[in-house]
Amino acid sequence: MDDVLDHLLSGDPAIRWQVLRDLTDARPEDVAAERAKVAVEGWGARLLALQAEDGLWDGGTYRPGWADEDRPMFDAWTATHFSLQQLVDFGVDPDSPAARVAVERVRVHVRWEHAGEPYFDGEVEPCINGVALSVAAYFGQDGHRLIDTLLAGQLADGGWNCWDDADVSSLHSTICALEGLRDADAATGDDRIPEACRRAEEYLLARRLLWRRGDGGLIDPRFGMLSYPVRWFYDVLRALDHFRLVNRRDPRLADAVALLRAKRLPNGLWPLENTHEGPTLFAMEREFEGFPSRWVTLRALRVLRWCDAS
Repeated sequence: MDDVLDHLLSGDPAIRWQVLRDLTDARPEDVAAERAKVAVEGWGARLLALQAEDGLWDGGTYRPGWADEDRPMFDAWTATHFSLQQLVDFGVDPDSPAARVAVERVRVHVRWEHAGEPYFDGEVEPCINGVALSVAAYFGQDGHRLIDTLLAGQLADGGWNCWDDADVSSLHSTICALEGLRDADAATGDDRIPEACRRAEEYLLARRLLWRRGDGGLIDPRFGMLSYPVRWFYDVLRALDHFRLVNRRDPRLADAVALLRAKRLPNGLWPLENTHEGPTLFAMEREFEGFPSRWVTLRALRVLRWCDAS
C-alpha cells in the first residue's frame, strides 16, 4: 500500500490533496496547503487559464464554439460545462481568487445554447442540469431553478431520462441528477431533496447498480468498466462513490463492490477501462485504456476504504 500511495502522491496537486484527505491520516493543515496549489499549479491552474474573459472555455457552453451542430451525437469535452465539472473534480478551492473570478464570469456572461438561459438556471436535460447543479453547489451559486427543474422531471420509477417522451429512466441521466441533488442538499438543506434522492437510490439499488432486475444480466457491459473523467456517463465506480459520499450502506451494493475489488491489478492500482472519446483541452496523464490510472485508483481506494470501515 505504501508504494501505491507514493505513486498517487507523485501526481498532480489535484490528486495529491485528495489522497492526503481520503487515504491517509494527514493533518488538516497539510491537506489545505496541498489543496491551495490546485488553483496555481498543474492541471487546475492550466484549466483556469484557458477560460476567456467572456466566461467561456473554447467558445461554448455545452459544445465548443467550433462544434458542428448538425452532428447531434458529437461529444467534445472542451467547452464550459465540462470544464467546470473538471474544476470541481480537481477540488479547486472555491474561495481562491482565480476560482472566484472564473465563476463570476460564468454567472454574469455564460448562457446555454438551448434557449439562452443563464448557466446557473440550467436548461432542460437532467444529465446536463445535474452536473450544473453540482457545480453551483460547489461554488456557492444559487441553483434553485436547477433544483426545481430536476424535481419536476423525476420519473415514476425514481430516476430520470434525457429523452422527452421516456417513461423509463436512464442510468446516465439518473446518476447526474442524483449527484446534483445530493450536492444541493448538502449546500442548501432544501427539504424536498432527500425523498427524491432516496427514490433515485432505490432505482439504482434495485438493479444492484448495474444488473437487470428481470434476468440478472448486465444492463450494459460499459457500466461495469472504470472510466475517468466520467463526463455524463454512468459506471459502477461512479455509483459506488455516491453511496460512499452519502454514507448509505446496503447489502445490494455487495456485488458491485466485489466487481470493483476484482479489477485491482497485481501492482495495487486500477486500470482505466473506458475512455469517453472526444476532444479535450489537454491530457492530464497517460490516458490509455488498460493502463493503470491514478484517478481511477484514488476513486476505487476511497470507496473500498469506506466499505471496509463498516
